[in-house]
Amino acid sequence: MIRKAVLPVAGLGTRFLPASKAIPKEMLSVVDKPVIQLVVEEAIAAGIKEIILVTHAAKKAIEDHFDTHYELEHTLAQRGKTELLQTLRELLPSDVRVISVRQGQPLGLGHAILCAREVVGDQPFAVLLPDVLVDNHQQDQTDLALMNQRFVQTGQAQILVDEVARERVHQYGIVALQQGQTLAAGDFAAMQAMVEKPSAEAAPSRLAVVGRYVLPARIFHLLEKTQPGAGNEIQLTDALDQLLSEQGAEAYRMQGVTYDCGDKLGYLQATLAYGLRHPQVGADFAAYLRQSLLQQG
Repeated sequence: MIRKAVLPVAGLGTRFLPASKAIPKEMLSVVDKPVIQLVVEEAIAAGIKEIILVTHAAKKAIEDHFDTHYELEHTLAQRGKTELLQTLRELLPSDVRVISVRQGQPLGLGHAILCAREVVGDQPFAVLLPDVLVDNHQQDQTDLALMNQRFVQTGQAQILVDEVARERVHQYGIVALQQGQTLAAGDFAAMQAMVEKPSAEAAPSRLAVVGRYVLPARIFHLLEKTQPGAGNEIQLTDALDQLLSEQGAEAYRMQGVTYDCGDKLGYLQATLAYGLRHPQVGADFAAYLRQSLLQQG
């Protein structure tokens, strides 16, 4: 099974300035959990046992979040706040560990993944972009878990995709399937190519890469040989193109809902969705929204 996941968290989060000036964007909370914690929980639900954070010197708060805070736990215990204490102690299961490696320079997503090579070794692994939430609360299994299982069956790289509006394809990496082929939610299909941010006229489909990958260790060798591309950065897409030509890859269309929490609107949408089903405040939040909508006519 896939037991390791790489989370590239070294980005500066400029789309969330000034909020991200002193706080990593991944630590912004959706209700009462940082975005990064929700992403880690998704990885754990898919069977991941080792979380590898590719981080930056300014992102120590992320490492601290998953570390033990002895003073805080002691204070909560003394004050009898057992529920809060239990919440802190359950941030990570005892059989899951978090490892950090540094990305010294911002040289792109491909370079960030390459920084994790020594920790991952020669095993297949998952990649989860930390500012993208994949909400699978209505499914028995997460999309990532299904991708992991498919990789074990086929040995081929798995790329999570979802359909976007035609006018938005220029914002994403777009995958091409066989001519005329469609992809229903929950299905897999062989990829023919990937096109980075095409125009609406040139896009081979409306299936956009979401930010979840399951990759063979071979990708490290390809990334090592990948020359800087767009933005003078080492692009994961370029290495995936080479992997695709060598051994194939599959697109998997997600069943859940995705929220881009690196974008202000996406972050608000995630807060609304998670807030409405929060066990403590969800009902009151829903009542407040109904009242607010009525007042605004």
